[in-house]
Amino acid sequence: MLRKMIKIDEEKCNGCGACARACHEGAIEMVGGKAKLTREDYCDGLGDCLPACPTNAITFEEREAPAYDEEAVRKAKMAKFGVKLPCGCPGTQSKAIKRDASAAPVRNSPVSSWLSQWPCQIKLVPVNAPYFEDANLLIAADCTAFAYGNFHQDFIRGHITLIGCPKLDEGDYAEKLTQIIANNNIKSVKIVRMEVPCCGGIENAVKRALMASGKFIPWQVITLTTDGRILE
Repeated sequence: MLRKMIKIDEEKCNGCGACARACHEGAIEMVGGKAKLTREDYCDGLGDCLPACPTNAITFEEREAPAYDEEAVRKAKMAKFGVKLPCGCPGTQSKAIKRDASAAPVRNSPVSSWLSQWPCQIKLVPVNAPYFEDANLLIAADCTAFAYGNFHQDFIRGHITLIGCPKLDEGDYAEKLTQIIANNNIKSVKIVRMEVPCCGGIENAVKRALMASGKFIPWQVITLTTDGRILE
């Protein structure tokens, strides 16, 4: 099938191995001191390896390649890493966090966290994590939680939260968000962004993902000012 794949320029590759470590699917291996795409069916075409390469040896190309085999990738991860992700960091282990939604905030006590899953970075969440089933999805620019004082109570509570920065993160979120929305029963999508123009990237990515998924899901956009107010 014709699809987007990575291409590694061996002449530019310095053999550092950063791309192999960044590839969450295990599609890249070091062979003879050079990075090689050894499993085309493991490459999802999202390009997490691109920003990791210090010599810009990796680019995208559209060509004939086997379809991405997500089930084979999952089995390979379990066989090699158990519950850990291939980046080797135990802090990226996917898990749900139980919260008592009926509990009322207690005056003069620490503010409760309402984060209900981990990880929450768009690039780190597994596409088919069980917490996506029947989820109300919050997709937020990462500055919003710092700008808006009551972010957990007003936005995170009752939602599965995904965060990112379209200006600083490499690549486009739309493709992964499309997979999440298309492959799970998402009930609603809420986008929270800042008023600055670059934050429009996360809003546009979500809109394109919703359209590409072919699903009709209720969605809304909330824009925050840089001083922490909701822009009406």
